[in-house]
Amino acid sequence: MFHKILIANRGEIACRVAATARRLGMRTVAVYSEADALAAHVAACDEAVPIGPAPAKDSYLRFERIIEAALATGAQAIHPGYGFLSENEGFARACADAGLVFIGPPPEAIRAMGSKSAAKRLMEEANVPLVPGYHGERQETEFLHGQADAIGYPVLLKASAGGGGKGMRVVEKSEDFDAALASCKREALGSFGDDRVLIEKYLTRPRHIEIQVFADTQGNCVYLFERDCSVQRRHQKVLEEAPAPGMTPERRAAMGEAAVAAARAVGYVGAGTVEFIANQDGSFYFMEMNTRLQVEHPVTEMITGTDLVEWQLRVAAGQPLPKRQDELQINGHALEARIYAENPEKGFLPSIGTLRHLRTPDALHFHAQAAGSNEGVTRIDSGVREGDAISPYYDPMIAKLITWGPDREAALALMAQALSQYQVVGLASNVAFLKRLVQSQPFAEADLDTGLIARHHDALFPPHRPAPLPASALVAASLLASERQAGGDPWASTGGFRLNGALTRVLDFGDGDTRRQVAIVYEADGWRISDDERTEAMRIVDMRGQEVAIRLGHAAVHGTVVRDGEVFHVWWQGSHWTLPWHDPMAHAGEAEGEGGRLTAPMPGKIIALLVEPGAKVERGAPLLVMEAMKMEHTISAPADGTVEALLYRVGDQVAEGAQLLGFVVG
Repeated sequence: MFHKILIANRGEIACRVAATARRLGMRTVAVYSEADALAAHVAACDEAVPIGPAPAKDSYLRFERIIEAALATGAQAIHPGYGFLSENEGFARACADAGLVFIGPPPEAIRAMGSKSAAKRLMEEANVPLVPGYHGERQETEFLHGQADAIGYPVLLKASAGGGGKGMRVVEKSEDFDAALASCKREALGSFGDDRVLIEKYLTRPRHIEIQVFADTQGNCVYLFERDCSVQRRHQKVLEEAPAPGMTPERRAAMGEAAVAAARAVGYVGAGTVEFIANQDGSFYFMEMNTRLQVEHPVTEMITGTDLVEWQLRVAAGQPLPKRQDELQINGHALEARIYAENPEKGFLPSIGTLRHLRTPDALHFHAQAAGSNEGVTRIDSGVREGDAISPYYDPMIAKLITWGPDREAALALMAQALSQYQVVGLASNVAFLKRLVQSQPFAEADLDTGLIARHHDALFPPHRPAPLPASALVAASLLASERQAGGDPWASTGGFRLNGALTRVLDFGDGDTRRQVAIVYEADGWRISDDERTEAMRIVDMRGQEVAIRLGHAAVHGTVVRDGEVFHVWWQGSHWTLPWHDPMAHAGEAEGEGGRLTAPMPGKIIALLVEPGAKVERGAPLLVMEAMKMEHTISAPADGTVEALLYRVGDQVAEGAQLLGFVVG
C-alpha cells in the first residue's frame, strides 16, 4: 500500500478519500484554490498545498501544479476523485511520466471511453445495443440538423466529451434545432473545452440504470450490481437508489455481464460505471462509461458492505480485488438524495452564500454499511460545515444524504425522516423539495423514469402553504424572548406595561409572495396571539438557544427558530417556513425600489446578447444568456416592452444583483 497520497479534488469526495486513507494508515495531501483555503477537505488532510486562484481552470484543472505538489510532498499516488481531472487522459499520462500512480484506469481506457461517440462505436462493434443516433465526427450545423431530421424528433443533443448533464439539450422540433445546438456547443466548450456533440433519439419515459464495475491488474473484473438514477432535473441526478426497483435476476445478470464485457474491451482497471438507458419493457441500450468513481457510489457500498474507495486504493497498489463475483450479494436497499444549494421553485437556479446555520440528522459519515445488518442506517457524505461558503466557482452540493434499510419501504421512510431534520439557513436549498419528492406517490410506488419531476410538476411544486399559527407563535415567542433578554433601558422595555389597558402589538411578516400579520396582546402571565384564522393564549415554557417550547392554548408546541438578520426560519412538525420580519422602525423612511431593472440572479459571465437596444419584445422573449456555476441561464422579458439599453458586452463578468439592461414596460 501507499504511505502517502495526494487528493486532486475538493468537497465531499476529497473528505471521503481522506477518511478511508487514514483508516488504512496512509497520510494525505490536499490541494486547494484561494477560495478553498479554509475548506473542510483541507482540514481533513495531513498536509495542504495551494495551487492557484478560485476558478477551476486556474487551480483544480492545472495538473502540472498538482503533480508538482505531489512530488514536493513525497506522495506516491494521486486520487483524482470525480469531476475536474478524474477522466483526463493527459493527466493520467502525466502522473505516470512523473513516477506517480494514478488511482484510476489506464490512459488508454480513459481515451477509449472519454468520447461518447467513440465509445458508442466501440460498443457497436461489440454488439452492445445502442440508441439510434449519430455519433460521428462531422459537426457542421447543417449536417447535424439533417441527421436529427432523419432520426426523428424529439432528439437529445449531448456533449461528446461531457457528463453531469452539462451540454445536453432535448430538441422537440426541427425549427428549434439550430438554437439548441449553438447553446449546447457553448456549454460543452465552457465545461469540457470540447464543443463536439452527438445526437440520439430521445426515448419517452426511459429509466437511467447504471452498473458499477471494478477490475484489477490481475485480469479480474466484477460488477457490484446496479443503481437506478432515473429521477433527474436538467439531466442531472437528484435521487439514486440500489438495487433498481423491479429488476429481475435475469436482467440484472444480462446488464452486469454487458458492463463487464465493456470494461474488458478497453483493458479497464479500477472503479467504473457503465450507464444504460432502459425502456419500461426491460430493453436497455448503452449510453456511456464513466471512467471514475460516481457521486452516487455510496448506495452501492451500503447494499454490498464494501468500501469502494478502499478497493480503489488496493487495486492501484497492485492488489487483487477483495471479492470475487460469487462473493458479492445484495443486502437491503439504499437511497441517496443530493442536497444542493439551489432554488427548485426558480428552475433549480443555484444559490450562493454562507451556511450560517446547518443542522443535520444524527448520522454516520463515510461509512460502508456492513452486510447482514437489520437496522436502518443514515449516512451523510459532506465537504462543507456550518460557516462555510458555497461559492459561484464550483458545484453547489452541500451533502449527500444516504439511508439504508432492510427493504425499500424502510429506506424510504428513513429518508423522509432524515430530510425533516435537515436544516439549512443562509442560502436556498432543495431539502423541502426532496422531501416532497420521496413522499410523492410515483416515487413511493417506484413508477420511475427520467421525466418524473416534469410530469408530476404540479404535485411536486404545490402552492405556497402559509405558516400556521403554531409556527408563527414560535417565531413571535423567539422574538419576544430576545427583546426581553436585551433589557437595560426602561424606555425601551418590551414588557408591555400600560397604565390604562393592555398593549396590542402587530408583527408584520412576509410569507411567500404575501404579507401576513400576527397580533399579540400583552397579558400578566403571557400573551394572547392571533392571526386571520384563530386566537390563542401563549406563554413561553422553555428557550434553549434555537429550541423553543411554548404553550399555545391547551397544546404544547416546540420547534426550532433561527434568526438570520431580519428573516426568521422556523421548523415545526417536519416543515420549514421562512418569515421575513418587516420592522417598521428599522425601515422608516426607506423608499420603494426602482422598477424597470433586469438583474443578474448570481455572479456570472455574459455569453450571448439576443436583442439590440430599441428592440420591442413580448413577455418571455429571451434577452441574453449568462453562464454561472457551469450552467447557462437565460434572462427573459418580464412583460411586453422595449429594450432601452444593453449595459454589458459578451464576455463581461457581472456581480449578483447587477442591472443587466434597461427595460421599459409597455
